[in-house]
Amino acid sequence: MDFITPLTIGLIGSFHCIGMCGPIAVALPLKKHNLGSKISGAILYNSGRVLTYSTLGILFGMLGRGIHLAGFQQWTSILLGTAMITSVLFPFVFREKITIAGLFSGFAARLILKLKKLFTDRSYFSLLMIGLLNGLLPCGLVYVAIAGAINTGTVISGALFMMLFGIGTVPLLLTATLASDAIGQRIRSKMQRIVPYFVFLLGVLFILRGMSLGIPFVSPTLEKLAPKEVMIEKGSCCK
Repeated sequence: MDFITPLTIGLIGSFHCIGMCGPIAVALPLKKHNLGSKISGAILYNSGRVLTYSTLGILFGMLGRGIHLAGFQQWTSILLGTAMITSVLFPFVFREKITIAGLFSGFAARLILKLKKLFTDRSYFSLLMIGLLNGLLPCGLVYVAIAGAINTGTVISGALFMMLFGIGTVPLLLTATLASDAIGQRIRSKMQRIVPYFVFLLGVLFILRGMSLGIPFVSPTLEKLAPKEVMIEKGSCCK
């Protein structure tokens, strides 16, 4: 599995996270009088997010495995790439009147209500739970990562993809938690401008990968995309 892609999505995408989840990271109920407790709490919060992402990776990796065995992975890659590009163009087409996140507003509202209750308790358990629930909040960047997990075609690779994506988001969010006053709104807005271009580029790469044009690393042929066990089974059938 390619370990660089999910880490890169997480690292670059974390600029988007600063704007979307930054307020949560900054407002965490940490024990601020003790630096060690503050760091431990911030790590627990981020560990909760990574654990939720990894669980999603297992579920969607399983879905990707079924799609791969059914022989639809090429079309799935193309559809996922199209969805990524659509997610970027969506706000421009509808001029913010309809947003993708808004389609899940009811679910998000219930999660936010639970999060608010947890913010009244300065315990390590609450910090872990905030992280776990935060990982379930509707987020375009997470959808991009899920698309990558589906495209891995295996349960383990899907889990690893999402775990590495989550780890990639940790450095900047951890910094935001520990040094929240140092990150101004102007810097956050500039960082968020990078993300749509990155997601659009990923969408193009997914489409090219699904087209199997024979371009090394970018759009390999179908034979090179197929996992070894599938190729062995095909070979044994032909004998």
